[in-house]
Amino acid sequence: MSASRILVADDQLDILQALRLLLVDAGYETDLVSSVGDVIKRMDEHAYDLLLMDLNYTRDTTSGREGLELLERVRSKDAGLPVVVMTGWGSIETAVEAMRRGARSFVQKPWDDSTLVEVVEREVAEGQAARRRDARFSRDYEEARQIQRALLPGVMPVLEGCQIAARWTPAAGIGGDCFDALRISDTRVAISIADVVGKGLPAALLMSNLQAAVRAFATPEAEPHDVCSSVNRLLCRNIASGKFVTFCYTVVDLDKGLVSYANAGHNPPMIVRADGQIDYLATTGLVLGVSSDWTYATGTAAFGPGDRLICFTDGMTEARSPADEEYGEDRLAQLAARIPGGCPERLVEALSAAVIAWTNGPAQDDATLIVVERAGSADSV
Repeated sequence: MSASRILVADDQLDILQALRLLLVDAGYETDLVSSVGDVIKRMDEHAYDLLLMDLNYTRDTTSGREGLELLERVRSKDAGLPVVVMTGWGSIETAVEAMRRGARSFVQKPWDDSTLVEVVEREVAEGQAARRRDARFSRDYEEARQIQRALLPGVMPVLEGCQIAARWTPAAGIGGDCFDALRISDTRVAISIADVVGKGLPAALLMSNLQAAVRAFATPEAEPHDVCSSVNRLLCRNIASGKFVTFCYTVVDLDKGLVSYANAGHNPPMIVRADGQIDYLATTGLVLGVSSDWTYATGTAAFGPGDRLICFTDGMTEARSPADEEYGEDRLAQLAARIPGGCPERLVEALSAAVIAWTNGPAQDDATLIVVERAGSADSV
């Protein structure tokens, strides 16, 4: 195993040489630099197990300002690099500020050799252990992301006279949004969408349980309120205290020209009519995971030629602009009404792009969007 590598930064050559002798004798490889710029340059060229750095680099200065500014640059470049700072004027206040900015330990000059080596050994060991944990977590996280994505439908069901498009955008690689599209018959399709409270791995685990439950209970004979009730009872037995899930289950029946649905506290899906009118599928029951004996109701809405059903999570409507203003349901609905029908994928793309432009930055929350469009009366069916 190669020796751990330490970058030592100080503006005094005699101190650098003394530290090299001490650390080499303790079994470490060392690189020596005497300026702020050289620290960043060496970090660009090599990976280090620890940075041992002075807080002052201009002769006769004692404020530590240069070192504190350098520390912030180091942390932005490599947040996992352990940093031990040295201060030569007994300035505990400066050392404390350095710790607030990310340093792991500090050593006062003149140092005690055994104490300094002990600090270095401890921080190198803890830093290496942390990097190993981070690497394992990254691998596990990537596997979880792939598993979660595989659980979602890769291809939308195909029904004559109906097109379906969807987009799932987790804010952090994995998330708590969930959707599904299940072909019940040649003329019926079930659409579910859910938002698990929270983010990351806990939300993703709950999401996978929810999706499995929906697929188990979404039989051709089940009414939407039955699916909601069954999934809710199952979640109430397994969900952690204080957690819940918003959920909407809809069945599009092309023969009857009808959408039947049960909405458990989810953002009301909207139906954009062929004439531009907008109707909403309002809440018909409590969020899932709170009350096991809650009774849900099934609502219905007409779904005629050219109508478009749009289901979404709050990552779409609650996305905030740089001025801290929400995108909102009204903007989403108005834009949807302006987009010509005939291609649900185009509508999904336009709505998603509008929200991204609104935030002018990365996704703030998990965002999911599903569009079901019935062919217009003039289209071939």
